[in-house]
Amino acid sequence: MGEIQFIANYDEWIAVKKLKIDEKVDPRTIIEFIASLGFSFDRKIEENLRKTVQLERLEKAISEELSEIGKGSKGISEALAKINSVKISRIIKEISKKPELQKKEIKELEEFCRVFALRKALAAAGLKVNYSEIETPSIKAALKKAKKLAK
Repeated sequence: MGEIQFIANYDEWIAVKKLKIDEKVDPRTIIEFIASLGFSFDRKIEENLRKTVQLERLEKAISEELSEIGKGSKGISEALAKINSVKISRIIKEISKKPELQKKEIKELEEFCRVFALRKALAAAGLKVNYSEIETPSIKAALKKAKKLAK
């Protein structure tokens, strides 16, 4: 027996999610609960990354690079090649370079940007890259709430 609790009260992010776990709770319920947390985490990571670097610049470059890729295995390999291009790498380095950060912190920021780019690339190729993209009842509720907040 146990429980999972998540409480956030930060920058317009107010979330309280709790799940009591006993012998009656099946693993699928736990999977859905944790995936719904992942949706919130992914969204907040991107929001805060956007506050830290010029993510629009990276998004624009990714969009240009991926504008003509296809779906399936060919699209995936094209997307990965384009995301690992010199152009994308240069932009990631440029937007991550902050004078107030130490070398290790800049590398960390670059890695967040690379993951962002990779997620965009794989999504453009038609892949689901996060558990939170699976439409479970709790994910649908979180998506609906996120759309309301975005308006």
